[in-house]
Amino acid sequence: MTESRITRRFAETAAAGRPALVTFVTAGDPDYDTSLAILKALPGAGADVIEMGMPFSDPMADGPAIQASGLRALKAGQTMVRTLAMVRAFRETDQTTPIVLMGYYNPIYSWGPEAFLDAAKAAGVDGLIIVDLPPEADDELCLPAMARGINFIRLATPTTDDRRLPAVLTNTSGFVYYVSINGITGTASPDAVRVGGAVERIKRHTGLPVAVGFGVKTAEQAQRIGQDADGVVVGSAIVSAIKGSLDAEDRATGATVPAVEALVGELAAGVRAAKRSAA
Repeated sequence: MTESRITRRFAETAAAGRPALVTFVTAGDPDYDTSLAILKALPGAGADVIEMGMPFSDPMADGPAIQASGLRALKAGQTMVRTLAMVRAFRETDQTTPIVLMGYYNPIYSWGPEAFLDAAKAAGVDGLIIVDLPPEADDELCLPAMARGINFIRLATPTTDDRRLPAVLTNTSGFVYYVSINGITGTASPDAVRVGGAVERIKRHTGLPVAVGFGVKTAEQAQRIGQDADGVVVGSAIVSAIKGSLDAEDRATGATVPAVEALVGELAAGVRAAKRSAA
C-alpha cells in the first residue's frame, strides 16, 4: 500500500518521540450534530487519530458504556450513510487527521462490501477495524480495502500466541491494535508490565506501530502504557464523559462537547508525558 494518513501520523508522533493518542467515539452519539461537533473538536484537544464506532445492534466486543452509546446513536437515527456523511463533513475542514471506522461485518455485508468501500474512500475514511472478520476471510473485505488504499487494522489479544500472530499480521496495515485485557471494552484496567511485554513480543513480528487499547481511562494510564506502545487508544472513558454530560433524557447539553475536550486534553498531556518519562 502507498503511504496513508495513518502511516504519516504515526511517523510524525514517532519523530516527536511520543506515542499517538487514538480517541474513540461512537458516530451519532448522542445525536448527529453534537457528534459532529465532538468529531471536529478532537484534533484541537489533542487527538492524533480518530476512531469512530459504527453503531450496531449486536456489538459483541463492546462493554456497557459503548453499547449504550451505540443505542443512543441508533435511537437518534444514526445509520451507516449518516456516519460516512459525518466523515465527509469533517474532511471539509481537516485533511490530515486519520479516521478509522470500527464496527462489525453484518452492516457492511448488507450494504455490499465493494459499494461500502467505494463510499468510505470517497468520504475520507483511512482505515477499518472490523472485529468479527478473521484473517481467513481477507478476500471478503480486507484485500478490497487495501486495493483502495484503506488500511485494514487487525486486533491482537493476550490470547494471540506466536503461532497465530503471523496470520493476524498478514495484510494488516497502518497499525496493530493490541487489546490489553481479556474481555470486552472498558471493563478492566490494563497491567502495564504485561502490556509492555506483549508489545515487545508483537514488535518482534512486525515493523508496524502497535497501539494499545481497552481499559485505558486516565492520563496516568495513558502515560504508563505509552512508554511502551506506539499509540494509546481511549474509548469507554470518552464515551462515559459524553454520557455524564447528558440530561435525564440522554440529550446533549452545553457541557457535552467541553467535557470531551477536557478529558482528551488530559489524555494528550499523558501521552506527551510518556515522552519525557521514557527519555
